[in-house]
Amino acid sequence: MLRPLGGAQDDLAGVLPALEPVEHAGFPPPGAADLGDQMSAQLLRSALRIGFRSGAGPFRSLAQLAVAPRSYQLVPLLMALRQETVRLLIADDVGIGKTVESGLIAAELLAQGEATGLAVLCSPALAEQWQEELQEKFGILAELVLASTVPRLERTLDYGESLFQRYPNVIVSTDYIKNPKHRDEFVKHCPDLVIVDEAHTCVADESAGARSGRQFRYELMRQIAKDRDRHLVLVTATPHSGKDDPFRNLLGLLDPALATVELDKEAGRRRLAQHFVQRRRADIRSYIGEETPFPKDRESQDVSYALTPEYHKLFDAVLEYAREQALDKSDGVVRQRVRWWSALALLRSLASSPRAAAQTLRTRAANLDATSAKEADEQGRAAVMDLTDDDATATIDAAPGADLQETEGGGPQQRLRRMAKRAEALEGTADAKLTELTRIVKDLLAEGYNPIVFCRFIPTAEYVAEHLRTKLGKRTAVLAVTGTLSPAQRIDRIERLISGGVTEDGEEDEPRPERRVLVATDCLSEGVNLQEGFDAVVHYDLAWNPTRHEQREGRVDRYGQRTEIVRTVTLYGRDNQIDGIVLDVLLRKYTEIRKATGVSVAVPDDSDNVMNAVLEGLLLRREQADQLTLDFGVTTRRDELHDKWVSAAEREKASRARYAQHAIHPDEVAREVAGVRAALGSGAEVTEFTRTALGRLRGQLSPVAADGTFTADTAGLPSALLSGIEAVLGPKNAQNILFNPLPPAPRGQAVLSRTDATVAALARFVLDAALDPKMQAWQRPARRCGVIRTRAVDRRTTLLLVRYRFHLRLPARDRTTRHQIAEDARVLAFSGSPAKAEWLPEQEALELLDVRADENIAPEFATATAERVLGGLDALQPYLKEYGDKLAGDLREAHGRVREASGTVRRGLSVRADEDADVLGLYVYLPVTGESR
Repeated sequence: MLRPLGGAQDDLAGVLPALEPVEHAGFPPPGAADLGDQMSAQLLRSALRIGFRSGAGPFRSLAQLAVAPRSYQLVPLLMALRQETVRLLIADDVGIGKTVESGLIAAELLAQGEATGLAVLCSPALAEQWQEELQEKFGILAELVLASTVPRLERTLDYGESLFQRYPNVIVSTDYIKNPKHRDEFVKHCPDLVIVDEAHTCVADESAGARSGRQFRYELMRQIAKDRDRHLVLVTATPHSGKDDPFRNLLGLLDPALATVELDKEAGRRRLAQHFVQRRRADIRSYIGEETPFPKDRESQDVSYALTPEYHKLFDAVLEYAREQALDKSDGVVRQRVRWWSALALLRSLASSPRAAAQTLRTRAANLDATSAKEADEQGRAAVMDLTDDDATATIDAAPGADLQETEGGGPQQRLRRMAKRAEALEGTADAKLTELTRIVKDLLAEGYNPIVFCRFIPTAEYVAEHLRTKLGKRTAVLAVTGTLSPAQRIDRIERLISGGVTEDGEEDEPRPERRVLVATDCLSEGVNLQEGFDAVVHYDLAWNPTRHEQREGRVDRYGQRTEIVRTVTLYGRDNQIDGIVLDVLLRKYTEIRKATGVSVAVPDDSDNVMNAVLEGLLLRREQADQLTLDFGVTTRRDELHDKWVSAAEREKASRARYAQHAIHPDEVAREVAGVRAALGSGAEVTEFTRTALGRLRGQLSPVAADGTFTADTAGLPSALLSGIEAVLGPKNAQNILFNPLPPAPRGQAVLSRTDATVAALARFVLDAALDPKMQAWQRPARRCGVIRTRAVDRRTTLLLVRYRFHLRLPARDRTTRHQIAEDARVLAFSGSPAKAEWLPEQEALELLDVRADENIAPEFATATAERVLGGLDALQPYLKEYGDKLAGDLREAHGRVREASGTVRRGLSVRADEDADVLGLYVYLPVTGESR
């Protein structure tokens, strides 16, 4: 059986030696007739290292990834590799890169063979994003298992076969698979590696109902975690919501003992630290000398508006109607609770926009068929409140209903219809909120920002987008994204808005818009990354949950945002009593707590009760929002909520200090990062290679800008290389490539990283051309042999570029042994003749790569010199073998060090170097005439 270096299990090929001879793979030595110049060695070495896909170090997968992880993102991977069975909770802050961190673990376990399959459990709205991230960054192909895809997948199955047997890697909707009728099949055939996104929504405590969605998710998690040989990675930015029981239950999924461990004691915290990593942005902004591009600050501003007289009159009329409905007890407590939530729905829609109000006035109430007060409250809360872990995510932005009539023609229903017509008449100039938004957006655009406008309801988002298109001019693209679109359609629209693309009819290209505005509902407030195209957030509608506000802003204020100062604007009505309540009770207090403690915590669970109490004061007692007093106990309940909230924040702050990541010391990370970069190359090397290679291949390069970017006009490149780049970027983007110094890069651009597809195509071309002497000379910027004169040496010195192959025996957790082959490229140098070689230290050899010629040399003499040295290669073999054995020993130590906490996977570990190393390049440095000794 044969498999290419870096290949997967699917790349195996069977060969019958009796029919097809199998020979040791190798490269012939360089030829003296094919000499290059002083840059040949550096270009060839870089092209070789960039092309590696099977690194010899302890991280098998890193050479194959299309993402360059930051140093801090390797910490969870190191923690995972030190466990016999991976059980890890990654609880880093929003925007740090938890998807990348969990993806690194998955890629490594799959590459090493420690896992044979992967399941990612996530919200259905995020499933396609997970699929894209795993495929594009980690090379993991996974099928979507959603309610909408299961029928198609099941049609491909054999009789009695489970789709979880057919597809080893799957991304599964947690809400679909939690159902007991689907859960049991999944648990029976569950892969041996599971990643759970937003894991805090998958645990419950005694307060959760037996039939609640949260309880079903928790039961699913417990059954998955029951298999102690299954790798389990839990991902959440909010592991502790102020309640201890769900946090303990979350830890218990990793290890039942953690559910009861005494975290007040050092021994308990040390035990937890083996499974728990939680860091704030400040902890990793500068980590082991590496800076990560987070925004430096988030500037927030509250902007108020006043209702127009016409709008105020309608608001008063609606408020009076809502009071009547809320006070009506004529037909029992269930109907009264239905009326209560319908009144809140109507007020909230009217505060949002005239169009949302009109739709709510004409839409049947969602809880009209409730048979109990509890059911009416549950359905009402789902429709009106902002529940961040609501099971009904599909209706997160649907306008609620307020129509309570079973039949047409009732007096109250006619009243609703009249108010709906009045609301429709307010669209446009009578809407002061919309007028103020237009001013805000124009100001942001003038300052160079591209904002996202977040609305609560679909009708509001569509209404706002229509208006902005007419007011912002043709040079500004405005697009609305709401829950009416599928997750894939949402991403497609956003990408079209950011970078241009095909039009709706698919026939012609759209140019990249000069300025852009995205109008969205909260279907985009969680999980979707928008930092590549947007850098400001406007809250057109206040969220009734501060966590939702933070999630909105977290879409742009995250890793990869290139704007240093992110802007956020909160728009509220100063004479809109509903907005006043939300600001006073929730949003301003949330900001105050975050600034005081440095942490963000969810609002305590009883916030809904306090909001209800305040709204009751507004509706039932006809109090003004700013006149609620202790007489009704409202202020007291609000203050109690705030005190409880501050206490939760202080506990969270203390817990982050107590449970901070101490399992891996920064020095350990630095050592492993240095090893990875020594084998695969640094960012500076990639930049130098890319600019030098493109320049020599007749590309036209711009100077490097202050932000590290540059462009390359590719019109003069060899056709074979240009075709490869077009396959990556597309014909249009390949004409003039913009290179970014750091990931992520917008679609259609390149990153100066060895894992970037454009850079990899360039390296592959340079390496292939160096090995093919029949190609035209100008298309071969790297050569395998060279001779120069330089003042950097005082005697003849020879530089070798040597490729080593290693055979690794890696004991696995299942007590089997896995055999792998890896490769490495090393630069070695000696002075004198091959027969009497005096070998230089490694650092001195590397410094020769930067040496430049100081004197011309005759071609005939250069060829003769190269032939003499090449003739002595056999004399170098003993040292090359000795050096290979040393590298093998270093690699064994590195593999053992990374896995040191898991003793069972160290026994039997061995690394052996091939006896015959390949000399890919030979470069002779001669002293300038008259300066040799």
